[in-house]
Amino acid sequence: MKTESAAEVQSQEPSPETYEERARQPWAGWEPVIRVAGVVVAVVAALVTGLLEIFLSTLRAGDVVSVWSGDAIGSGGGPLLWLAVPLSAAFNWAIAWFAVTTTRRRWSLAPPWALWTLLMLFAAGVRTSEGDYLLGGENWVALVTILVGSLAYAVYSYRLILKRTLP
Repeated sequence: MKTESAAEVQSQEPSPETYEERARQPWAGWEPVIRVAGVVVAVVAALVTGLLEIFLSTLRAGDVVSVWSGDAIGSGGGPLLWLAVPLSAAFNWAIAWFAVTTTRRRWSLAPPWALWTLLMLFAAGVRTSEGDYLLGGENWVALVTILVGSLAYAVYSYRLILKRTLP
């Protein structure tokens, strides 16, 4: 039986220099691709969450049962549920964080914020074919959702200004 000494085993293992020589440098063009992708994902997320918040702003307590039977949101009775308000704060804060973190640029906060705000203003000012507003003035949840959602972006932006460094 042949036994190998520790010196022979060490000589068979590749040295750290071998690994360093074989390592490839990443492509320098990935940084702009990641920045553009981060802004695109943040804009799409702002659009999707904005539409979700518009639909949830008319959610009523009776909808929990009526939606399961196939009726539309808002067709049930009872008081309005304010689920859209905390969701708008959480989603918009997360989108702002994602945009700034992936792109490492503060300006990347502006496109999703602008799209979300324009979507909400459009929904508050457009009438359906029946003459109803998508987000009516009597729907307090919709109005508070617009306020809180926009404040989430504004507070995140203000905190970036105060910190002077990116997260």
